[in-house]
Amino acid sequence: MCSPRRRVRNQAPGCEKKVKLPNESVPDNRMIQRLSLVLLLPAAILCGCKTFPTSTDTRFSHFVGMDDFSGFTRSQNDGGDVVLLSPEIKSGISWNELIISWNVKAPAGTFLKIEARAISPGHSTKFYMLGNWSRDNKAFPRSSVRNQKDADGKVDTDTLVLTGLADAAQIRVTLGGKNGARPALKFLGASFSNTRIAFEPMPPHRAAWGKIIATPERSQHGYPDAKGWCSPTSVSMTLARWAEILHRPEMNLTVPEVAGSVYDEAYGGTGNWAFNTAFAGSFSGMRSYVTRCNDISEVEDWIAAGIPVILSARWDWLQPGRPLDAAGHLIVCIGFTDNGDVVINDPAAHLDRGQSVRQIYKREDVIHSWSKSHQAVYLIYPTGAKIPENRYGHWEEYSARTAR
Repeated sequence: MCSPRRRVRNQAPGCEKKVKLPNESVPDNRMIQRLSLVLLLPAAILCGCKTFPTSTDTRFSHFVGMDDFSGFTRSQNDGGDVVLLSPEIKSGISWNELIISWNVKAPAGTFLKIEARAISPGHSTKFYMLGNWSRDNKAFPRSSVRNQKDADGKVDTDTLVLTGLADAAQIRVTLGGKNGARPALKFLGASFSNTRIAFEPMPPHRAAWGKIIATPERSQHGYPDAKGWCSPTSVSMTLARWAEILHRPEMNLTVPEVAGSVYDEAYGGTGNWAFNTAFAGSFSGMRSYVTRCNDISEVEDWIAAGIPVILSARWDWLQPGRPLDAAGHLIVCIGFTDNGDVVINDPAAHLDRGQSVRQIYKREDVIHSWSKSHQAVYLIYPTGAKIPENRYGHWEEYSARTAR
């Protein structure tokens, strides 16, 4: 399990030690998938692609993806960094929480800064800082930004949380580096949620029942200074699966390597959702982002498509009788039993105590536990993968694709 966090995420500030980041840099050479948009953002500034229509089937959550940035205003700041300012992005729902994800090709010595503001009729908030990110974490430390609270809202590590509701947002991205180097922006994802909305359970997707996706099993325990490493361990397992399938050994990284690659200086740990997906999405040909679902039937959609899903849950609620622990916990859903219970690779296993990473948890317990994060997931897959139909507007669209 992970250590406490302000809400129900992963680790508490200061509960982990920084791990050395490998100096590996992997080039990007293609992007194939398509994203659902609520506005048209033609041809990318650094990786040209096109855009797609949005879906507004749900009031709770809506995902807006962008792989096309020519509609952004481009300027340069006093330090010579490139600044991209998005048009107003309609959220498709009234929202009070926003999580931004990004995938970039990031050579050593480059960085990205993400800011966002909320827009509602007659009012726009300030721009909030949602992260200073670099892949190598050397010249430009990777860090969230603390103490961002005002009358309009606050930033909870990686999530903009409003006091009211908004119906749009604007994103500002700064791209910089040493000696004129710049990261190449491949993808932005905006997960909008109205956490005040309740909704009814959906019918199960029984095609996923009885299906288990072979995924390497790894524990978060047993490493020097390891504490609260559930998120990087889950990412390590998921990337290792794709490394095997795609014959990409550079993605088969140890748990400490991934932990060092997602460490957040200000947060003092490895539980920053956006930093975890940014690392996975920095590999050539990979897509990775945070989004929120309505129901476990949507996870079943992904399992039926052969793609494991990382869930943010609450450890003590996964199994009755566990000690009280309100911490968030990241786990990998790899399948479902014949009766719909959930097959999980759980990084909290202590292998030295004979515990198994693979667990079967009752369906109702997973649903209850997962609800504490408002059904947050990491989706990590190759850009060429055939992903499920986007029934409720919670992920990118599978449509016509262009190699890059």
